[in-house]
Amino acid sequence: MGALAGYPPVKRYLGPLFVLTFSIALLGASVLLTQSAQDDDFFGDYYGALIALNLIGVAILALLTFFQVRKLVSAFRTRALGSRLTLRFVTTFAVLAIIPLAMVYYFAVQFLSRSIDSWFDTQIEQALDDALLLGRSTLETIKLDLVRQARISARRIETTNTSSQLYNLMDNLREAGGYDEMSLHSSTGRILASSSNLSISLIPDAPNEEVLGKVRRDKLYAEFEPATDIGLRLRVAVPVSGLSVSSPDRVLQILYPLPLRYSQLGESVESASREYERLKYLRQPLTLSFVLSLTLITAMTLLIAVWASIYLAQRMLAPLRDLAEGTRAVSHGDYEKTLPVHGSDELGVLVNSFNTMTREVGIAQQRAVESQRQAEAEHAYLDTVLTHLSAGVLSFDNDHHLQTFNAAAAAILETDLSAFTQQSIDTLAQALTGSSALIQAIKEGMDQNRSGWQKEIRIHNDTGRHTLICSGTRIDEGEDTVHVIVFEDATELLKAQRDAAWGEVARRLAHEIKNPLTPIQLSAERIRRKYLESLAGEDKETLDRSTRTIVQQVEAMKTMVNAFSEYARPAPLHRLATDINQLITDTVDLFNANETQAKVVTELAPITRKIWVDPNAIRQVLNNLIINARDASADQGGVVKIHAELDSTRDQLRVTVSDNGPGFSADNIERVFEPYVTSKEKGTGLGLAICRRIIEEHNGAIRATNSPAGGATVIISLPAPPE
Repeated sequence: MGALAGYPPVKRYLGPLFVLTFSIALLGASVLLTQSAQDDDFFGDYYGALIALNLIGVAILALLTFFQVRKLVSAFRTRALGSRLTLRFVTTFAVLAIIPLAMVYYFAVQFLSRSIDSWFDTQIEQALDDALLLGRSTLETIKLDLVRQARISARRIETTNTSSQLYNLMDNLREAGGYDEMSLHSSTGRILASSSNLSISLIPDAPNEEVLGKVRRDKLYAEFEPATDIGLRLRVAVPVSGLSVSSPDRVLQILYPLPLRYSQLGESVESASREYERLKYLRQPLTLSFVLSLTLITAMTLLIAVWASIYLAQRMLAPLRDLAEGTRAVSHGDYEKTLPVHGSDELGVLVNSFNTMTREVGIAQQRAVESQRQAEAEHAYLDTVLTHLSAGVLSFDNDHHLQTFNAAAAAILETDLSAFTQQSIDTLAQALTGSSALIQAIKEGMDQNRSGWQKEIRIHNDTGRHTLICSGTRIDEGEDTVHVIVFEDATELLKAQRDAAWGEVARRLAHEIKNPLTPIQLSAERIRRKYLESLAGEDKETLDRSTRTIVQQVEAMKTMVNAFSEYARPAPLHRLATDINQLITDTVDLFNANETQAKVVTELAPITRKIWVDPNAIRQVLNNLIINARDASADQGGVVKIHAELDSTRDQLRVTVSDNGPGFSADNIERVFEPYVTSKEKGTGLGLAICRRIIEEHNGAIRATNSPAGGATVIISLPAPPE
């Protein structure tokens, strides 16, 4: 069922105009059908055609109504917008039209049947028969009286001898009887004598052969016939005998005018009787005709009412349907929907208000969308900034519940913080036991409700100890308060600062110590050569031991100075595509050649990639680590294990060097790679520091840990991109 509002004005009213014109034409045909039942000639000529025309018209109306009803039912089944309300209105209108129309039709049929039946009441029929019989009896009495008078006149004429007597007698008889004309004729119809008071008739009205024949046969002719001017007259003819037996018979004819009143009454009775007989003959067809006409008109009226109810319901509900469609469009975000205004009534005002509302809502929505777009852009920019920040960012609400965080915060805390969103800081503290110092500092800062604070905090997690620079800021947003916490892992920065400081110390120490070493060694050797042979006994032994000690210590000092120099001024790397397993094997073979030392065991997984490293630098790292491991595990029957494998998912080479010694002390495990940190009595504390520097120059990482079964483990990670 299409909405009428969407049609052009001409097309919108084309259907109703057609139905209205067609209904008027069909109504005219129904009127003609009703009139035809009262006209015999018209009834016989056009009744069938009118019936067919009316039936076709009703069928067309029924078809139009059927299409409308089918469209309405189809829209209802598909749950089209406004179909339920339209169907309800149509049903209401149809019921309001059908019930009164059905009652009128029923009582009209009953009234029509009883009215037609009342026309043929037996008393009326008997009255008409009696009136007709009375009229006929009266006429018969008049006729018999005139026949008697005619026979008396005929006997008097029989005795008349002369013509003059005959004429006088006929005039007297005519005037006495009140006849129009009295004439005497021969048996063949020739006029013998006449008397008439009709001035317009010069020649008497002669009897025809029918009259003469009946007189010869029956000796009498008496019949009513129309008068020449108006009314009826009675023609009576009787035979008149001759004066002698041989004389031929004559015929006396009398024309008696029936009184006009008698004629009118008789004609009226005859006409009423004929009409009654005609109606009696047409009783059933007439009843059927009227009932059929009434049925067709009722059906036509009913169909027009149903069609009109559908049309009017569509017209009346069009604004409501448009409003429903507009509301649905607005609910889907279409704020440019403009509804057509059907009039200036209350519905028109409502539609205008809706259009104004959607226009204003559309403007507000555009502003909201623009504001949202700006907010999203700012939020995206902020997310981008937070994502790429190296510092961790956390935000808490006034109830100390975690609201937001960035990736750096999760990385520093080594925890997936998404599971703790909207959780309290106490819940976070229970999960982050290694970062309890940071959580405690944040909690204290928020509890003190200061506008800003900053602390240096040390935490310990799976990757070791970290030094964090943490600062907090309170942001007041009306009644809400947001605490923003920013913390940055300064471990590498502090380590770099320490490395730089130790490098500078090493450089200066190497410079300050190296300068006097050579003169000291040369002086000791010169003294030895000059005085050793000249001395004897205990003095010689003392000089020999003293000079040898000086030279040995100078050599040790030179070794330490060289280590300082190497740490302070690292040599440039010369990277080559290296078979790392072969490099490890070659290095281990040198150590395993000395059977008195701890044995070095390798567990090397197949590594198909060549690793771009400086072989000499990596060999130096392996040497330092193996030496430290052998020294640490010498008292436990040392065993050193080297494990190498390739993590292809991360494109990373991992080399692990472990021993079965006592492991790293708890105090030094976080500082073993710092300069001058050593557990050896004679160590310089620069070996592991140099190892870390070499690995970091290869863009790798190195860390130390203690094995659960005992012993120290050093893990090296180097990048191994595919070739």
